[in-house]
Amino acid sequence: MPGTTGNILLHMFNLMKDRFGPQAWWPGDSPMEVMTGAILTQNTNWKNVEKAIENLKASGLLSLDALQKISHVDLAEQIRPAGYYNIKARRLKNLIEFINIKYESDLDLFLQEETNTMREGLLSVKGVGPETADSIVLYAAERPIFVIDAYTHRILSRHDMTDETVHYYEIQELFMENLPADTSLFNEFHAQIVQTGKNFCKKRPLCQECPLLEWNRI
Repeated sequence: MPGTTGNILLHMFNLMKDRFGPQAWWPGDSPMEVMTGAILTQNTNWKNVEKAIENLKASGLLSLDALQKISHVDLAEQIRPAGYYNIKARRLKNLIEFINIKYESDLDLFLQEETNTMREGLLSVKGVGPETADSIVLYAAERPIFVIDAYTHRILSRHDMTDETVHYYEIQELFMENLPADTSLFNEFHAQIVQTGKNFCKKRPLCQECPLLEWNRI
């Protein structure tokens, strides 16, 4: 196959998708649930986030209004399974406050914002970094922006597509400059990377079983 970066990345994508099948990510019944999950998943695994989300659902707290009204202490208790619950409660409150102030408590208005403005606004929220912001932009607002996480960095560096010193935006550029700006592709591609990283490209990799064992980077 031609050795362009775009084709190399698409080959990577197809190898993973052939192994795992469609992932239908991000799991969530509403943009508010996706946004909440993006905060809660920081420094923990998704199973723990699911428990915290279920607590919030059961208590009727997955709305801007409910999350604004609940106290920090009570919110922290609800999301305890996600770990770092006091910090994450504060970060979630910061996000809610940002939307309430800048978008007059109108989540739809926020979700209709121009992509770069939305992203810049999210990054201004204390506790929201590039990965969390881009997860919200991609999965909640459904805009074509590629989310970079630790799995992406690890997989690409192990396959000589980048190195350990490259920062978030350089890796993101690699995808966004060489792939079509397609929300569904970016969504599915990131989900496939998560599956590969979680199951095979661990700190101690399982290379012989990995779907990327035969990844052709010529």
